[in-house]
Amino acid sequence: MNSDTVTAIAATAIALGSLWTSYAQTRATRVHNRQSVRPLLQLRHTKKYEDHKAGLRVVNAGLGPAIVTNTVVRLDGEVIGQWDIQTIDRISASLPERPKTYTLRPGAVVLAGQSTFLFYLQHFSEGEHDWFWDLVARRLVVEVTYESLYGGENFRAVPPQS
Repeated sequence: MNSDTVTAIAATAIALGSLWTSYAQTRATRVHNRQSVRPLLQLRHTKKYEDHKAGLRVVNAGLGPAIVTNTVVRLDGEVIGQWDIQTIDRISASLPERPKTYTLRPGAVVLAGQSTFLFYLQHFSEGEHDWFWDLVARRLVVEVTYESLYGGENFRAVPPQS
């Protein structure tokens, strides 16, 4: 083996090592970037929020926006649809007072830091609205499937069990 061959082999080994390092760094950067914009949706039962409100609230406690891909609504354990106006109308039809609502349809975006009520009474009173708190905290379950801007993660948010 002459010196030119040794030099060529060494240069090839260095180039392959550089290529591998570059590839590993690129993958690490992608993983880091995905985590740096990861949304974290939480569903919370809230009573006496801002003095008088009570209901079911969605909060994005993550660093990036959450893009809703699907919702599933269960009432008394039975699936009744998605969190849209038709399902809300079915839930509200037999209630003594119609709650205020916010729909989450596929494609809706919940911004980082955003907090909004999905289903609430503006002027909640313990004795007068026990029926509502029972509905929100025990009977109604809304599951939200969402993803980040990168897509494909299928994260899920469900309210806490009371």
